[in-house]
Amino acid sequence: MRYKLGLTGLLLIMLAACGGANNSRSEAETISQRQATVQGSAVITDAGVEQARQAAINDAIANASLQLKRSGSESLLASDLKVVDEWQDGNTYHVQVLAVLAPQQACHAPYRKKIVATAFPVMNADQVSGSESQDLFGGIPREIGNRLMESGDFIARNLTATSLYDRPDLAPEATVNGMISNSAVLDVARRQNAQLVLAGVIRDFKLESTEYVRGSGVLAELKSAMRDYIARRSIGIDVYVYDGFTGALVFQQRYTDSIIGDVSLPSGYTVGSERFDSTSAGHKITQIIAMASEDIKKLFGCYPFAARVSRVENNRIHIAAGAQDKIKVGDRFKVYAVDTYASSVGMGFTDPVGVMTVTDVGPSMAAGHLEGSSQYRVRPGDWVRSVEMP
Repeated sequence: MRYKLGLTGLLLIMLAACGGANNSRSEAETISQRQATVQGSAVITDAGVEQARQAAINDAIANASLQLKRSGSESLLASDLKVVDEWQDGNTYHVQVLAVLAPQQACHAPYRKKIVATAFPVMNADQVSGSESQDLFGGIPREIGNRLMESGDFIARNLTATSLYDRPDLAPEATVNGMISNSAVLDVARRQNAQLVLAGVIRDFKLESTEYVRGSGVLAELKSAMRDYIARRSIGIDVYVYDGFTGALVFQQRYTDSIIGDVSLPSGYTVGSERFDSTSAGHKITQIIAMASEDIKKLFGCYPFAARVSRVENNRIHIAAGAQDKIKVGDRFKVYAVDTYASSVGMGFTDPVGVMTVTDVGPSMAAGHLEGSSQYRVRPGDWVRSVEMP
């Protein structure tokens, strides 16, 4: 009997050891997926070595982000970054960086946030020919909005006939008649009752032949025709999100990729369609749309909810959000005076003028009263914000 017990104990110890080894192996694999050692480089210009060093670090960060996403770490965020080596080679500055990622903290989003999608103009108009799909400018932001809607945390509105930039080369600075101003962002958000404004620029969509065509005759003409099917194309898309109440830029990310082969994007192909995704260029753009949507969803899952006061009747406050935004009777919101807050844009939130308790909820509107006695009279255009961070 004691012999059997001894064998049983030995087996348990061996199993525990194997389990511990498996756990250690699994933990090591998880850690390796959260780490990346990458290099970055930048040309030293007249701005000096320090600026080139920072540009090289930014390049390394971009490379680390791409590597970690490819290894299946999309749900992780950069928590630590360390330059482990750096050197200068001629007029180029190099850095080697260790990036360590930590699991993202999950955020509970009790309310759906309204985001309005505006057009993504192309910075170099000659990079998209008239024979190619003209849906990129409106289709890319439209599909980002659609994916955010599918997550259940956003209400996306399509305003892709409107662009915030009459000078795409100056983006993310919004320009009106050539003058930098955030009034365009605020106007779009106010008209659409949106908390967030999505915008962007197609920075690069350059087509380059993989072979230089020389000579004349049938062979040269054949090579010239084949350049449309065997070529290289670079893709660079900047994505921005602005706060609709202050005009502040709260998200900025550049997504880049390239294609070699058939780089054509035929006219009539709609972004988001199966035909569009079946092309090499369309598939790359679809991947960028997916990455941008996921990044925006992660960031703004922790963002406080806000909505505008639409009207006030006999001290009864109506806000431009309702059941579709997941608002319920009994919910409480801090109320902010738009004039008071406008005078301190960029300084953070001012003191609220009161707290509103929701008493009635409709599909797209809700109503309630200020708690206690407040000397401030709430007006249309004021806004409410969730009492606690989600």
